[in-house]
Order: sequence, then C-alpha cells, then structure tokens
Amino acid sequence: MVSTDGGKPVIYVVSDSIGETAEFVVRAAASQFDGHGFEIKRVPYVLDQSHIEDIIEEAAAHRSIIAYTLVIDEQREALLRLAQERQIPTIDVLGPTIERLQKLTNLKPAQKPGLLHQLDEQYFRKVEAIEFAVKYDDGKDPRGILHADMILIGVSRTSKTPVCMYLAHKRIKAANVPLVPEVAPPEELFQLPRRKVVGLTISPQLLNGIRTERLRALGLAGNADYASHQRILQELEYADSIMKRVGCPIIDVTNKAVEETAARVLEYYYRGERNV
Repeated sequence: MVSTDGGKPVIYVVSDSIGETAEFVVRAAASQFDGHGFEIKRVPYVLDQSHIEDIIEEAAAHRSIIAYTLVIDEQREALLRLAQERQIPTIDVLGPTIERLQKLTNLKPAQKPGLLHQLDEQYFRKVEAIEFAVKYDDGKDPRGILHADMILIGVSRTSKTPVCMYLAHKRIKAANVPLVPEVAPPEELFQLPRRKVVGLTISPQLLNGIRTERLRALGLAGNADYASHQRILQELEYADSIMKRVGCPIIDVTNKAVEETAARVLEYYYRGERNV
C-alpha cells in the first residue's frame, strides 16, 4: 500500500475494550525494528460498525496495518471485510490463541470484551473510565453518549471536564456535551433515560469572570464576544432550554468545588441505579 502522506507507517490498535493487551504486543514487536519508526494509534471501545468504517477510512489514507482484539464475531468479520476491500493488512492478536484453546478444551469462548481486566476489576474499571472520559470529552464523539454511565451538559467553563475526570476516578464512565446555540446537540442525548443526564449551570457574573481570565491566559482580549454578558446570557438561556427538553436535573456550580459538584452527580447516579 502506498502512503498518501509520506510519513512513518501507522499501526492502528483496535479493541472493543481498553486495548492495552494489543498495544503491548504491538509495541513489543515494533521494538525489534530499531531502525524504522512506527506511529501507533490505539482506538479503544470500538462498539459498532460505523466506528469500524471510520477507522478503515482513516487507515486507508496511510501506509498502515490494523492490529485488533475484537472478540465479537460480527465486529471482527466487519473489520476484516472492510480492511480487505481497502487492501489494509490486519493482525488478529487474540484470535489464534482463542481458537487453539477452544480446540483443546472443546469449550466455546465467552465473546465478552474486557474479561481480562476483571482480574482486578476495581483498578481496571478506573482505568477504563479515565480513558472513556478523555475519549468522549467535550462532545468529540457523540457515539460515546449511548455507552456512558453519566452525561454532563452545559455551556463552556462550567467544570464539565474536571467533574467527568473526578467521576472516572470513582469508576464512573462519564461523557460531556457542550451546549452552544449555533450547534445542535447530538440526537443521542434525547434518546437516553433522564437519570443518566445532569445539566450544569452557573451565574452569569461568575462565568464572565472565568471566561475573561481564560482569554487573558491565552493572550486574547478579555472583552471578546466569548466573555460578553450578552453572549453569556444567550448561551445560558439556550442551555436551560435544552436541559428542560431533556428533563434532567440541573446543578448550579456557582462557587462550588469540583468535588462538591461531583458528589451531587454521584447522588443522582446511585439514585438512578437503585430505581432501574
């Protein structure tokens, strides 16, 4: 395959779980080629065919190989079919070993992603939740919304990201979605049970101060539209309309520490779990 960018070869490590196992094997193999660098891109939580299609599309633009640990037959077959169509080589990291063990024991594999990490469930749930929070931060990929334990929504600078990271350390997979008047929120947001969504709001005065300081830290004028009272009021009003449409609880984070806000979110989470 001819690279379209002339860069170093790219190894995509694709997994329906965290992907640590496959990445470790790939890095061990790549270390044997001291004179030739590789770019290794881990893609965890590949849970549907549309995600696989996106990976194939990106990989096709590079001189690449896809190493994968997909334990569900349908997803593995989709990856192989699409990769073959685009002439992208693939490496099944777990498949041959699972097949040999199946023949040895005459047992059927569970085909459940992430079973290895149940060896130390508490630790690995934390790692998984942290990676989830990073991957689905700031609405980067709306597909994560459907797989999150909790989703935080609100305007910019309402502590969505730090609260999500705090929740991740409590082994809660949290995603967040910024609410901006010019950008419609993903439709997935309105398909969720209300117990999974929490809105964050803040006083206009405090938000003005936070955004002004943020602009100054970036070396920008503090009077930009981003920090203007009119813009802030417009955003907060829009966010409030979305939260009411979702029907979610709303937390006012004005003068609240991240830990305090996270504690409130955890209350809603555990209350929702009990009522399922």
